[in-house]
Amino acid sequence: MAGAPTLTATERAARRRQRVLGIVYLALAVVIVLFFALPLDLSTRSILVLRSGTAAIQPPDLVLPSAITMYLLALGVAMAGTIQLTRGFGARWAVVLAAVAAAFIFGFLTWVAAGQSMNLTGVLQSSVARSVPIVFGALSGILCERSGVINIAIEGMLLSGAFVAAVVGSVTANPWIGIAGAILVGALLAALLAVLAIRYLVDQIIAGFVINILAVGLTSFLSVRLLVPNQALNNPPILPIVPLPLLSDIPVLGPILFRHNMIVYSLFILVAVIFFGLFYTRWGLRVRAVGEHPQAADTVGINVNFIRYRNVILGGMVAGLGGAFFTVGSTGGFEREMTAGRGFIGLAAMIFGGWNPIGAGLAGLVFGFADSIQSRTAILNIPIPSEFLLMVPYVVTIIVVAGLVGRVRAPAADGKPYQKE
Repeated sequence: MAGAPTLTATERAARRRQRVLGIVYLALAVVIVLFFALPLDLSTRSILVLRSGTAAIQPPDLVLPSAITMYLLALGVAMAGTIQLTRGFGARWAVVLAAVAAAFIFGFLTWVAAGQSMNLTGVLQSSVARSVPIVFGALSGILCERSGVINIAIEGMLLSGAFVAAVVGSVTANPWIGIAGAILVGALLAALLAVLAIRYLVDQIIAGFVINILAVGLTSFLSVRLLVPNQALNNPPILPIVPLPLLSDIPVLGPILFRHNMIVYSLFILVAVIFFGLFYTRWGLRVRAVGEHPQAADTVGINVNFIRYRNVILGGMVAGLGGAFFTVGSTGGFEREMTAGRGFIGLAAMIFGGWNPIGAGLAGLVFGFADSIQSRTAILNIPIPSEFLLMVPYVVTIIVVAGLVGRVRAPAADGKPYQKE
C-alpha cells in the first residue's frame, strides 16, 4: 500500500494558514455573540444614519434590530470558519476574508449604535480622508520597491512635507506653493536615500531609518525654535472643499468620494496613473524588470541604477505631496510628529495590496476606516477604554502584516543593491 503523499513546505504552510484563518473566523463569531449580541435586549434598535447635510437626495436611515442582526452575522462568520477549517476556499480566500472582516465591522458598528444612532456616511467620508496620507505613503513605497529599493524613510518624507507645506504656505499665503515646497523636500530626502543606497551601497533599511530620525529631529527642533515663537509661520491657508458637479449629489456615495479637496482628487488620479504606468507602459515594464531581475535588464541595455534613482525620487515627491495633506489639506498647522506612524502604516498597506497601486489604495481605506472608527467611537458612550480605541489602527496594521505577509511576494530584487559587472 502506497504511503500518504508528502507535502511540500509551501503546501504545509498553506494548510497551516487555512487552519489559522478558520480558527480566527470562529473566534470572531464567538466575539460577536458574547460581547456584542448577548448583553443587548432583543428589543434594542440600532440606527445607522445614511443622510448627509449636503446631498440633494437624502436616503432613509438604516434601522436594525441590534441583537438579531449580530446573531445573523455571527452565524455567517461561523459558517465561513467551518468551511475554512474543513476544506478551505482555495483562490477565493481573499474574498472570504474581506467578507468576514466586513461582517465583523458591521457587527461592531451595530453594537456601537445600539440604542442610539451613528452617522455611517460621516464615518465612511472620514475614512477616505484619513486614508489619504497612508495611500500616498503606499504609492511612494510601490514606486521605490518596484524598482528594487526599500523605502523605510516614507515617515520622514511625510513629516518633512507637512512641515515645509505649513511654513511655505504661511509665508506665501498660498497653499499651492506650500504643496510645491513639500514635493521638493520629499524629492530631496529621496535623493539622499538613493545616493546612500545606490551609490554607496548603504543598507537600505538603515539609510531609511537615519532619514526618519533626521526628519523627526529637525522638524521638532524647528517647530520649537521657529514656529512656537512665530505663530504666523504656522498658519497656512487650507485648500477648500471642491464638490464635483453631479457626482457629489449621488446619495451616500457622493459625499463619501466626491466632496474633498484637490489633494484627495490628485490621489485618486495618481492611483490610476501609477497602475496604468506600471503595467501597461514601457516605463513600467522597465521598472518591474529592474525590480525583478536587474542583471537581465542590464543585459538588454536598461540603465538599472538610473531607473532606481528616478523611481526613488518620484516616490519621494509622492510622499511629500502626502505630507502636505496634513497641513494645507487638513489641519491648517504643523504639530510635532503629527504623522504618527502613517508612513509605516503606508508600508503595511503596500504589502497588503501586493505592491499594486489599486490594492494598496483599497488597503489604505481599511486602515483609514480603523482610524476613523477609533475617533468616532471615542466620543460615544461605549464601554471601551479610550486607550484601546487609540490602538485600533496600529493593531490592524500588525494583524494585516503578520497574517498576510506570507501570502504576497515582494519584487525579487527588492533591497538588493546592484553593481554592474
